[in-house]
Amino acid sequence: MNTKIISRLTVFALAGALLAGCATEQGTNTAVGTGVGAATGAGLGAIFGGGKGAAIGAGVGAAVGGITGYNWQAIHNKLSGATKGTGTQITEQPDGSLKLNIPSSVTFDTNSYAIKPSFAPVLDQVAQTLAQSPEVIAQVVGHTDSTGQPAYNQTLSVNRAQSVVNYLSTHGVAPQRLSAQGMGSTQPVADNSTEAGRAQNRRVEIYLRATAQPGQAPK
Repeated sequence: MNTKIISRLTVFALAGALLAGCATEQGTNTAVGTGVGAATGAGLGAIFGGGKGAAIGAGVGAAVGGITGYNWQAIHNKLSGATKGTGTQITEQPDGSLKLNIPSSVTFDTNSYAIKPSFAPVLDQVAQTLAQSPEVIAQVVGHTDSTGQPAYNQTLSVNRAQSVVNYLSTHGVAPQRLSAQGMGSTQPVADNSTEAGRAQNRRVEIYLRATAQPGQAPK
């Protein structure tokens, strides 16, 4: 078999193994993710562009690896401590984001978008986390139950999400790293015909996403 073909097959096999390594839980150390991404990118670049292609591929791969290997576990642990006893659920999402699902018993009173005192410790920890992780951004999404008119619920959900963004902004988070969205009652997670279900649907979700390699500010 042609030596060049063998070399390319070897690199493909190596790249596949390295990519498999990238598919571990996001608790993986960032440095490992970056290194694996760089190696994978370099290998693929070498196939298509020789030495120059390897250098370019390594740069691209490092960026991908830096996000894939982002150490969410440390952030998860910090947030878990601050949200203990609040009913907040913290889950890792398929797209690589970390979601905080905060129930209505903690966030806002009925028909109000004024942040409750019980919500402040959770938001304080989110603000601290963002301050310590400049490559992370936050998307805040407000939800209501189906009680009331859809237009009213939509406006209320937007105002609640914006209240959270305003709170984080006044606690040191740059506005360009924050976004607010209201979904009204359009995305229920439980049955709106029961009080227990409506309580689950009245919620605030905060998504944390890495947009750059650690140490780099998001563009």
